[in-house]
Amino acid sequence: MNKGRVYSAMRPTGPLHLGHLAGALTNWVDLQGKYECFYSIADWHALMSNYAEPGETRQNCMGVLLDWLSTGLDPEKSCLFVQSHVPQHAELALAFAMIAPLGWLYRNPTYKEQIQNLQNKDLSTYAFLGYPVLMAADILLYKADRVPVGEDQSAHMELTREIARRFNHFFGEKLLPEPQTLLTPTPKVPGTDGRKMSKSYGNSLYISEEPKSLWDKLRTMLTDPAREKRTDPGDPNKCPVWDIHKVFNKDVEQIAEIDKGCRTAGIGCVDCKKMLNSHISAMMEPIRERRARYEKDSSLLTDILAEGAKRATVAARETMEELYPAMGLLPSTR
Repeated sequence: MNKGRVYSAMRPTGPLHLGHLAGALTNWVDLQGKYECFYSIADWHALMSNYAEPGETRQNCMGVLLDWLSTGLDPEKSCLFVQSHVPQHAELALAFAMIAPLGWLYRNPTYKEQIQNLQNKDLSTYAFLGYPVLMAADILLYKADRVPVGEDQSAHMELTREIARRFNHFFGEKLLPEPQTLLTPTPKVPGTDGRKMSKSYGNSLYISEEPKSLWDKLRTMLTDPAREKRTDPGDPNKCPVWDIHKVFNKDVEQIAEIDKGCRTAGIGCVDCKKMLNSHISAMMEPIRERRARYEKDSSLLTDILAEGAKRATVAARETMEELYPAMGLLPSTR
């Protein structure tokens, strides 16, 4: 039975954090039991912004795979692979580049935002402007029906559908599907300084982090500024520790207790942080156990990526063998 296909990816720009776990990976694990899932480590996308510092990309790919496996992604259920190991990604991106109007790319709101936020990097490149074209190729190469993303990626998904429609208009109706956005709840997971958890801000709690290091970060986190002393009442809605509680603490009674205790100074900030640490530690225990099993055998990680690339390439070739003649090109002899 055709369960439908899901495609999603992450850039290997460093270790993954609890924001990735809450915002994507937990959902990916759930989806792998319902759909045929292709999950890619998007190293071409990483190179677009890190082309001047490529040295860590290879190591980061293995780190991302370890984070995926430790959180429950199963290579028996999902196709896990590195984007550049399937050359058809680049081929289809080039084909889409032939028909993608520049106006579509310049109007992409994320492009403008990234240019402003990453002013320390020279991103005035052909590839960075065209990264939504590669993203569309990533998705449509597998004729994915659904793509799990947060609301901030909705513009990219609409551009992917526009590229599919334009391609079909020129080369043949219904050659490519118009994938649906599988909107996933993306909870706000603040970092240790109250801003959005991000590797670039240096405020992350990492999936691969040791318990002591996680607690050291939680212990020193900012809280409601009004609580200068233990006896000062506070407002949990002004506290990033509370925001993390709401994501990872599933004890409804304790959540109510913390809310009341903060407002009445019935509990101190350290008490609140200890309760959060307890829940995160319990959540991370099976994750650490899985990670330890995979870390024992580095060859197993290589084998997983090789098998994933093999499976992905079979699907990618099927698509390209259909698209080449439609574009008036000689079919590939590979």
